[in-house]
Formats: sequence, C-alpha cells, structure tokens
Amino acid sequence: MFEFGGLTVVFALIALLVASVRILREYERGVVFMLGRFWKVKGPGLVIVIPGLQQMVRVDLRTVVFDVPSQDVISRDNVSVKVNAVVYFRVMDPAKAILQVEDFLVATSQLAQTTLRAVLGKHELDDMLAERERLNQDVQQILDAQTDAWGIKVSNVEIKHVDIDESMVRAIARQAEAERERRAKVIHAEGELQASEKLLAAAEVLAGRPQAMQLRYLQTLSSIAGDRSNTIVFPMPGELMNLMMRPSPADK
Repeated sequence: MFEFGGLTVVFALIALLVASVRILREYERGVVFMLGRFWKVKGPGLVIVIPGLQQMVRVDLRTVVFDVPSQDVISRDNVSVKVNAVVYFRVMDPAKAILQVEDFLVATSQLAQTTLRAVLGKHELDDMLAERERLNQDVQQILDAQTDAWGIKVSNVEIKHVDIDESMVRAIARQAEAERERRAKVIHAEGELQASEKLLAAAEVLAGRPQAMQLRYLQTLSSIAGDRSNTIVFPMPGELMNLMMRPSPADK
C-alpha cells in the first residue's frame, strides 16, 4: 500500500512538472502573476509556471496591423467624408499592456477611431486630399503619446481612402476647372504686360532714331513681299503723305 502511495506521489509530481512547463517563442513574453499579484515578465524559451500559485498571460511583441473602419468625418469647411486608415503598433512593455488596460488591442483600436475623427475634423477637405503625410504624422504622434502609458508604441498611421459624395466630386471638378482658367488668364495678362513693356522700349528707341524707323519699315516690306497672298496691305509713312500733299512751286 505504501508503494502504491509512493507511485501516486511520483506520478502527481511528474504531472505537476509537465503542467508547469511553458514554452514561449522568440516574439512572445509571459506576464506571470503570483497569487494574483504581478511577479515578473518571463520568456522567451522554457518557462516554469506553478499551477494553482501562478498564472501567466502571453503577450505578442510583433507589430500589429489593423484597419480603422470607415469613419464619418465633417471637415472644417463642413464637408461630410468617409475616411479609413491603417495603424501599425507593437507592445514595448508587456507588463503595462496587461496591467494598465483591460484589452490593449480593443483600446488602441477605439482610440485610433476617435483620434482620426478629431484630427481630420480640424482640417479642410483640401488638406485631407493634398497633405496626407502631415495628417498621418499628426494622428501617429497623438496615438503614440496616449498609448505610451499602456506600454504600446504606435510606429505609423496611414490614411487609406477619403471617400467623397458624388455631388462634391463634381463641385471639386468645377472648382479645379475654374482655377485653371484663372491661371490661364493671369498668365495671358502677364504676357501682355511684358509685351507692352518691350514695345514701349522699342518705341522709345525708334523715336530717337528716325532712320531706324525707316529701316524697320523696309524690313517689314521685305517680309510681306514673300507672302503668297494676292493682296498686301501695308502702312504708308506720314512723312511721305505730307510730302505728297504739299503744293508744288508751280501751283503757287
């Protein structure tokens, strides 16, 4: 009977030893509690956890990637859009991730959604479309600062899509077309201004040298003489007209 009891004890110890063995992978850590109180963080490799006295919670240290669901955002210029994003984060302190928040995955996800709405709501629609890099950095910095107490590092945030209503798309297209027309008119006006300045400078030079005006006139005649059109219209100098209208000495 004593032998049977001894074998029972041996088998119980072996079963206890087998139940106490835990193997943690390289990217895992175990947060161990002793009688309900935090004891230490163990891993990776072989870990002994005494059943009944100790409990262990596994924590994955790899980078977690999750999609932020589409959020209804009203921009600063009162435009309703739907925005979704992707967040990259990892656990840096396993003890804080377990002790400071009930479920760090759900908490980070909810915080990302509210932060995305809050940040984008402070900007106009043009900023959301043209300055995504700056908005990504703003959301990432806010998330990283708020999750630091949970032992979590938010490494990157990327805004994926900004969905706009069809009527707003047409309005933006009309705005872009009007902007292009405005730029074309400004460029045309600047060209006219530069041309007028050059013409004024040329007129001042020609006015100071009447011979230059005659040479320019002859050059113009030479240029239009090569034209294949049947009719050639060219101006006649005013000095020549005055000479022709002047009465001759015989008429006097």
